[in-house]
Amino acid sequence: MSKETTDWWRGAVIYQIYPRSFMDSNGDGIGDLKGITQKMAYIASLGVDAIWLSPFFTSPMKDFGYDVSDYCDVDPIFGELADFDELIAKAHQHNIKVIIDQVLNHTSDQHPWFKKSRSSRDNDKSDWYVWVDAKPDGTVPNNWLSVFGGPAWHWDSRRRQYYLHNFLDSQPDLNFHNPDVVDALLDSVRFWLDRGVDGFRLDTANYFFHDLELRDNPPKQEVVEGSIGVSLDNPYGYQLHLYDKSRPENIAFLECLRTLLDEYTGITTVGEVGCDFSLKTMAEYTQGSNKLHMCYSFDLLTHDSSMTHIHNTMTSIEEGLGDGWPCWSMSNHDVERVASRWNDGKASGAKSKVFMAMLLSLRGSVCLYQGEELGLPEAQLEFEQLVDPFGINFWPEFKGRDGCRTPMPWENKSTGGFSNNQSPWLPISDLHLPIAVSEQQGDRHSVLHAYRDFLHFRKHHPALISGDIEFLFSDQDILVFTRTHDEEMLLVGINVGDQGHFTSPLSYEVKDIVMPEGLRIGQFENRKLILPSNSVYIGKITKTTI
Repeated sequence: MSKETTDWWRGAVIYQIYPRSFMDSNGDGIGDLKGITQKMAYIASLGVDAIWLSPFFTSPMKDFGYDVSDYCDVDPIFGELADFDELIAKAHQHNIKVIIDQVLNHTSDQHPWFKKSRSSRDNDKSDWYVWVDAKPDGTVPNNWLSVFGGPAWHWDSRRRQYYLHNFLDSQPDLNFHNPDVVDALLDSVRFWLDRGVDGFRLDTANYFFHDLELRDNPPKQEVVEGSIGVSLDNPYGYQLHLYDKSRPENIAFLECLRTLLDEYTGITTVGEVGCDFSLKTMAEYTQGSNKLHMCYSFDLLTHDSSMTHIHNTMTSIEEGLGDGWPCWSMSNHDVERVASRWNDGKASGAKSKVFMAMLLSLRGSVCLYQGEELGLPEAQLEFEQLVDPFGINFWPEFKGRDGCRTPMPWENKSTGGFSNNQSPWLPISDLHLPIAVSEQQGDRHSVLHAYRDFLHFRKHHPALISGDIEFLFSDQDILVFTRTHDEEMLLVGINVGDQGHFTSPLSYEVKDIVMPEGLRIGQFENRKLILPSNSVYIGKITKTTI
């Protein structure tokens, strides 16, 4: 098989689907696998290369599927295994790859493994989770904290020990130091490979191992907003997480996982990395051809939308990446939607378009979150409407993740065309109905058409997919760089500000190329790049002058 086929993921655009909120096919108010299959033509029309499905496995849904109680089955609310097989077949008919979430760090406390493990200290799964005796005074073993608030240790009265949980106390961490655990998890990965999946998104990919000495994490010397996307209202952000995640043993596990994946053709992995040194970790996890194929971090999921931040982030990863590969995302199911987050809470179609063009022009693969192509703002919910335990714990300073997880608006009507159920699992946002898919389909200048047009435009320019990148200039609003692949060299200019700008003379001769309709387009004149407010310019460099 050709390298082009096996390396399809390099520069690929991956559309993330949150199944609960995409399309409800049976009227129970919750999205499902059949609903996704019904909308496969829409997904294909976007021009994406793959879909990533957030968890649909059997689960008590304390964390909405990220608490797995059976790695090898579909939760009934989403359908059954036959529905997944149908989804795979439909996606492949449309030349769309299918990537599924793998939550390997922890299970639900309802998983049979944990039920057996907690039953005694001497059963065959007693060491499958991280069990530790209390200190002599009965307190927790060390100072590790849960991302979701409070200590990362929960007392179990049956074993009279604490168990580790980096997230909810109903999500006990697996003990990766036990080879039997690793073997069981790899078996679950093989199960889905044999059903035809094309790859895996690895949840919390740097959390798998813990420090066997259980050393305390030190405090951060400087407390900075943004550790794994949480607010400093959460004490988790005050520690430097040296010992509870990003441990060196992770590398050996990733190598073992890659050995399994390489038994199959054209499989990819994208790892989620959230830590204080995520760019360094991304490089470590993707260098060589024996670990993850690519990683994405939270570095573009912060509130800093300045082009200086983008430039610095990209430069940092490029300098240390070697032959590794990044994957970038501006939104996902865990953070405030980018249309609001990067525009002071006020969605703007013009801003959505220019940020989209910026993201899709950078070097790396890209994850787009469902609804991002519509320019959806964050939904505003009342406390009584929340279901996310993270948001409920930290309200009102942190409103949780429900605002980015509300149902997809397909039509401008009360249920948004998502369901015929008048009370879906989360309410349809009134802000979303006027910009539903049905409202944008016929508008050539809509955000939806800008996404479609740019994604198809990008496929005709290899430099934007896999080319090298060189940054020429950046400030708060402006980013200028080149992308080069073989004979194609492109000049890219981005202005995300509300004022026009022009650059100093550049040492290039540039020919205009036809840009997608619906974007505000800059110009290249007299060796200067002229960028109106919220505009994009991409031109073909024909000559470099001195």
